[in-house]
Amino acid sequence: MYDICCVGHITSDKVVNTHTTLYMPGGTALYFSSAFSQLNAKYLLVTALAEADFGYVRDLQQKNITVKAYPSPETVYFENIYGENQDDRTQNVLHKAAPFHSDQFNNIDANFFHLGPLLADDIPSELVQTLAAKARVSLDVQGFLREVKDKKVYATQWPQMAEVLPFIEILKADVAELQALTGCEDTIEGVKVVADLGVKEIIITNGSQGSVIYAGNESYTIPAYPPDEIIDATGCGDTYMAGYLFQRFKAAGVEEAGNFAAAMAGLKTAKTGPFTGNESDVLAFLSTFVEL
Repeated sequence: MYDICCVGHITSDKVVNTHTTLYMPGGTALYFSSAFSQLNAKYLLVTALAEADFGYVRDLQQKNITVKAYPSPETVYFENIYGENQDDRTQNVLHKAAPFHSDQFNNIDANFFHLGPLLADDIPSELVQTLAAKARVSLDVQGFLREVKDKKVYATQWPQMAEVLPFIEILKADVAELQALTGCEDTIEGVKVVADLGVKEIIITNGSQGSVIYAGNESYTIPAYPPDEIIDATGCGDTYMAGYLFQRFKAAGVEEAGNFAAAMAGLKTAKTGPFTGNESDVLAFLSTFVEL
């Protein structure tokens, strides 16, 4: 029995800007998993990628992360092309990996399953229902709002929303994703749509503005906790969710878990690459902002 199991594809990313071209692994699977490398939890990543890229798996295993990797004909291959303005991004998908399916989880049990789809067809509805019968399920919704046409990524609606969300206990979305998901420009109205479908904890992130967590009839405003200098914000949302689920598994309350998660995400931005600290590092960083 694992404490937390993440389901998602490791990606092979090509990042092109006006000066350089970089190649690196990425995806929720990488950033969420790396955050657990020094946390006291029994953790498992279930992923799928081309056997030629299994070096990414070995890199995680060298960080003491347990990985179950299924071979796929291709690894998800994202190409991100940035202009002079970093907000000017073209995103292409040059390869897609095989989707996950229920048979892959027959012998895997966990207290939490965290789903990190990158594209709309990564995780079928039937698998969500299968996992919800075993454990509590959390979802980072962004992948269900992306579709690929002629190798280009487009925002899309999620037709299976009403079918799947009743099986989700915790959902994370940013403000724009919540609007795309529900069609509601008002955040409170959007949250109500999601809550009415059965989601118990709804985390809405808003970058440097922090996040708000809606649970039951309460809302908890969680500030951002930035370091003195932000070096690399890639994977911040995944790091936040790793911290949040880690604390919720330990029976922390929603607000306590949210503050820990925000501090962990903030600390991650102080360095390039995934988060590699431990719980004490996060608490020490958080204590510079609030009295613990």
